[in-house]
Amino acid sequence: MRSSNPVFSRRGFSRDNGGYAGFDARQHQQAGTATNPYATNPYATDPATGMPQAPVRANAMTMDDVVSRTGMTLGVLILTATLSWILLPVDPANLGKSYSIAIGAALVAFVLAMVQSFKRKPVPALILGYAALEGVFLGVISAATSTYLSAGVVIQAVMGTMCVFAAVLLAYKMGWIRVNRRFTGFVMAAAMGFILLMVANSLFALFGGGDGLGFRSGGLGLLFGAIGVILGACFLALDFKQVEDALTYGAPREEAWLAAFGLTLTLVWIYLEMLRIFQILSGND
Repeated sequence: MRSSNPVFSRRGFSRDNGGYAGFDARQHQQAGTATNPYATNPYATDPATGMPQAPVRANAMTMDDVVSRTGMTLGVLILTATLSWILLPVDPANLGKSYSIAIGAALVAFVLAMVQSFKRKPVPALILGYAALEGVFLGVISAATSTYLSAGVVIQAVMGTMCVFAAVLLAYKMGWIRVNRRFTGFVMAAAMGFILLMVANSLFALFGGGDGLGFRSGGLGLLFGAIGVILGACFLALDFKQVEDALTYGAPREEAWLAAFGLTLTLVWIYLEMLRIFQILSGND
């Protein structure tokens, strides 16, 4: 199973050396089953009988594994975010120092996420380390936003993120969202375009002052914030599909950490976009 996060996606790597046959995209293409990343797994069920083609691994991933690892990862993130909110003051005298700590934590979290994305196997220490440092960043940003912009905007962003997660999960389970190759390609292309525009906007803001190209304030800010949330929702659907495939075709238990990693990345994306939207709606963009 691989993460579909818009920034840290690493697709098509093989686990053949680890004994997990059929996880290499090149094998799927040769077998004519490229739409299903686990279709050639020897632990898949026989369509005619519904019985496993081979004994199921004793360490096969379960939904409990996914839930527990995701809960652990999000729990670490929430804990460090709460501690950062409390311990890193955002009053005028200390705001610069707290921001510096937050940006430093975000950069290290980015590095850890990149290292994990290029690993052949999930490393729980990297994933939990990413969650802890990302929590520091989110805690300071959220505290500053709540202090200087709107006291209720953080709660609104959290509720909005939860609603998006629940809505996408319901739509996916009901079959209203169909994740296929075309859907995946469109989402990846749209995400790359979105990220490039946001990077360009940040560079213009850094060297030209103000809000750069204006993509993060006013009407354009709302539009691009909504696009960001929609992209995040699409990546949630991709994550759900990968979890479903992994459970169906007997992925090893360690893959639950990659599920937790991908879901955490996507939820952080959605939260930040929601925070920006409600910040603009409050009239403080």
